[in-house]
Amino acid sequence: MSMPDAMPLPGVGEELKQAKEIEDAEKYSFLATVTKAPKKQIQFADDMQEFTKFPTKTGRRSLSRSISQSSTDSYSSAASYTDSSDDEVSPREKQQTNSKGSSNFCVKNIKQAEFGRREIEIAEQDMSALISLRKRAQGEKPLAGAKIVGCTHITAQTAVLIETLCALGAQCRWSACNIYSTQNEVAAALAEAGVAVFAWKGESEDDFWWCIDRCVNMDGWQANMILDDGGDLTHWVYKKYPNVFKKIRGIVEESVTGVHRLYQLSKAGKLCVPAMNVNDSVTKQKFDNLYCCRESILDGLKRTTDVMFGGKQVVVCGYGEVGKGCCAALKALGAIVYITEIDPICALQACMDGFRVVKLNEVIRQVDVVITCTGNKNVVTREHLDRMKNSCIVCNMGHSNTEIDVTSLRTPELTWERVRSQVDHVIWPDGKRVVLLAEGRLLNLSCSTVPTFVLSITATTQALALIELYNAPEGRYKQDVYLLPKKMDEYVASLHLPSFDAHLTELTDDQAKYLGLNKNGPFKPNYYRY
Repeated sequence: MSMPDAMPLPGVGEELKQAKEIEDAEKYSFLATVTKAPKKQIQFADDMQEFTKFPTKTGRRSLSRSISQSSTDSYSSAASYTDSSDDEVSPREKQQTNSKGSSNFCVKNIKQAEFGRREIEIAEQDMSALISLRKRAQGEKPLAGAKIVGCTHITAQTAVLIETLCALGAQCRWSACNIYSTQNEVAAALAEAGVAVFAWKGESEDDFWWCIDRCVNMDGWQANMILDDGGDLTHWVYKKYPNVFKKIRGIVEESVTGVHRLYQLSKAGKLCVPAMNVNDSVTKQKFDNLYCCRESILDGLKRTTDVMFGGKQVVVCGYGEVGKGCCAALKALGAIVYITEIDPICALQACMDGFRVVKLNEVIRQVDVVITCTGNKNVVTREHLDRMKNSCIVCNMGHSNTEIDVTSLRTPELTWERVRSQVDHVIWPDGKRVVLLAEGRLLNLSCSTVPTFVLSITATTQALALIELYNAPEGRYKQDVYLLPKKMDEYVASLHLPSFDAHLTELTDDQAKYLGLNKNGPFKPNYYRY
């Protein structure tokens, strides 16, 4: 039996009809008003304008207090236990021992070692090339007798490198090159494994230098190799322990800033040991600097600010490998990207890649995000910060915290509010606020993590550089700065190709003779630009 069409209840149909007529009238009345209005911004009522005004100081402070408290109680999204704090006691004041009874370390909480071990095991899964190198060389122990003092970011990936060096025969003592990048649980796992590690997330400046000193200054143990990231460890040993510095057999440095310092020492005739510039090896520069930053810049910004990049105006200071990676990612998400550059070649590359090259002063009032990656200092000054628009995000992708003049912001007239971990609002007297990330320190490792696979490339390069310098016959390397031999660069790349099931073509004897190459490489001259 077919059912009749549904009929409204008596009287209701008329009411629905009237309601719809009223709704349509209101809708089209508003639409007509808008379309007939002059072509200028629509002026909303006063109560709507109130919504866009800056919050009062009273409201701002109370809101900040509640947010700050909750953010300190939560765990980091980068690593489950990194930001947790059981108490406010400084690690320097704690008496901690690992399961073997050793207290030759200083970490946040040794009890987190089990969680750190899991982080390291996860990292090992995507660092197959470094693990492969460990397995191939651990029988020969090429670093037997090496006493390596290191200063790098202490993350799960770095831990795989440190444990590889130990497996190859080295003794290691380690500190952090950045006060915010240490994963506390990973540092605990290293300490539990017997590595003398001195680092925790959120160190003060005094803590930072104390940790470096504890690594270097130990009775009965003297470093003969340095692995540095940023040059702070090398600088400390050079200044404070000149006798130790003279006996160092080699320095391996992986950052633009640290390499710059080494070249300055060399130029002044004060570099009395050979040093390896890993930063400018192709495998480090192209993969860690370019491809790593292409992914991690977005990760760091998203985790800290939840910003949407489509249509945002962003200025990137510097179009080196890091800048290129950042810009490629931002452009892909629809951001409008400007570049500042001092180098005409890099500037021309930026133009050819579709970016506008400008001076910072020309766009500082209109941009939504400012990113520095120059390796220089005072790139963003107080004058720039004063002229920024409300809610502009400011961050640094270079190693050192010198690029943004953060010191100039610590003045009585400006109010600082901690909103999230590594996120501060700096508020001007008129209510304008700038969102400062990681207090101007390295964004990706301070506020997020970086891709493990890329760090495998860098770590393998560092390990080979240490092996090369430590085992080199006397006279091969003089008191100067060297690039990693091309053959080693190619070897690092070849170790990582199986991850992609990539098959290299081999030259025939006739082809090799025609090109004037060895069939096994190196395949490019040192001056080749990849």
